[in-house]
This record gives sequence, structure tokens and C-alpha cells, in this order.
Amino acid sequence: MEKKKINVIIPTYRPGKEFPQLLKSLRDQKCQPDRVIIMNTEKEYWKKEWEDLFPGMEIFHLKKEEFDHGGTRRKGAELSDGDILIFMTQDAIPFDHLLIGNLVRPLLEEEKTGAAYGRQLPQKGCSFLERYTRSFNYPENSYIKKEEDIPRYGIKTFFCSNVCAAYKRTAYEEIGGFVQRAIFNEDMICAGNMIKHGYSIAYAADARVLHSHNYSCAQQFHRNFDLGVSQAEHPEIFANIPSEGEGFRLVKKTFCYLLKTGHIWLIPQLIFQSGFKYIGYFLGKRYEKLPEKFIIWATMNKSYWKKK
Repeated sequence: MEKKKINVIIPTYRPGKEFPQLLKSLRDQKCQPDRVIIMNTEKEYWKKEWEDLFPGMEIFHLKKEEFDHGGTRRKGAELSDGDILIFMTQDAIPFDHLLIGNLVRPLLEEEKTGAAYGRQLPQKGCSFLERYTRSFNYPENSYIKKEEDIPRYGIKTFFCSNVCAAYKRTAYEEIGGFVQRAIFNEDMICAGNMIKHGYSIAYAADARVLHSHNYSCAQQFHRNFDLGVSQAEHPEIFANIPSEGEGFRLVKKTFCYLLKTGHIWLIPQLIFQSGFKYIGYFLGKRYEKLPEKFIIWATMNKSYWKKK
């Protein structure tokens, strides 16, 4: 593998039990990062003992009001000097010691591959429905997405997840990096810009992390409201590519899977969750027509609107 300088950038806020496991696993990677940069929100929640888990990592503290999904990661990239920038979240645990090597390989094998994202596996305690959703969004086989694949993949052509994603610095800088302000979805906005600049996005199924959430219906509503807002605010990427089709396909396949496996008692839960997701997304796409008080209630990122 051609030697490239690799930097890992992790935004943190009140890290949980997964974070120490993440640092230990990074330390044990076969392909070692040259730098690990932590963009930590609120210094009071940082524990000094974490620094012993990956000696030499660099910690930059910021206030909660300074955090932004796009801007904070953009600042992390500016502080870095890597040829390849790997972004992770504080609760993503590498599945094995080959994560980094497998994640960066697609960027080294193909000049016009601008970004690669890894496979997210369900954690222990993950619900049955969420396990199937993970397998739908993160299948076993790797693939490459290009602009000509939009008719085939639709909105999923732009899909990329900063839970575990690597970006080629030259491509990242050519498209202007992450947007300075993003309520959510900064990874897909960046990937969409790369696609439109002629780059491809790789899904690296052999780059695996343990990462999942058992969101309630209310949490699904808030999350998808912000997803809708992010798409409405970036019509240059999402205007002509509807997302609803992919969502309906997931619901249909999940419904059939529940019937096939005999988990019919989960069908009402699927219907309720899907309904909350769709309503949140539908309203988020039309946020400009909504009262400010409703927006503040519906969002999961209230500080974004205070700045706005």
C-alpha cells in the first residue's frame, strides 16, 4: 500500500463507554494513523485518563455554542496535515485491527475515488428492526458510486456516513470541504459535491465498525426533521433527486422480512416508526413555511437555529 499520511478526526461531546474502546482499537490498528485529532465540545466533560489510551493524540476544546456538524469537522480538517482524512464519531468501535487499512484502500486504488465509508454493524442490544435496517443500508458487498449511477441508486448515490468515512484531501479541498454550517448531513452534502465534480464514492464493506442506536419514534421524528432541513437548504445537491423512494423501499423490504421470519408482532412498530420518520422528513423539507416555535420543538439541534 502506497504510504500516505493519515489523520483521524473525531468530534466528541460527553463521550460514553464506547469512546475508550475506540481509542484502544485505534492504537491496535495494523495501519496506524499519523495523527489523531479530537474536537471536543466542553472541556469539563473531558477525562485526562483518556489521553493515556492513545498517547500523542491532540485535543482541541470548544464551547457548545461553537459546535457545528459541518464547521467543527471543517476546523478539524484545517488543523490536520493528512493526505487522507478519516472522520469518526465517538461511539463507533472498530470491529478489528484492519479498519483503517480497508477504509483507505479504495482511495489509493482509484485516483477519482474521493471518499470511502465503512460498514456499520449492530451493537449488542440492537433491536431486531434496527439490525435489519443496518443490513439494508450497509450490505456485505462493497461497491463504487458515480454520477452516472444516479438513475440506479437515486439519493443513495450521495450516501456517505461520517460515523466512519475517509476523504482524499485533494478531492476534499477541490470541492471546498464540509460546509461551514450544517444542521445535519454534512457527509452527504460533501459526497454529493464530490459526485458532481466527477469523483466517485466507495462503500468499503470490509471496513467495519460497531455502531447502532435504538431510536424511539420521537427521536426518529426529530432526526428526520433535521435531515429534511439539510436537504431543503442544499437544493444544489438534492433538488432533483427525491429521497422518499428509498425510504419506501426500506419499509417494503422490512415488512416482507418480518413476514418471512415470523416477526409479525413487530409490524405495528415498523408502521409507527416509518410514519414518524416520514412526517419529520416531510415537515423538515418545508421548514420555511413553519412557525419558529414549531421548528425549535421539532429539531434535535436547537443551537443551530439560535445561530441562524
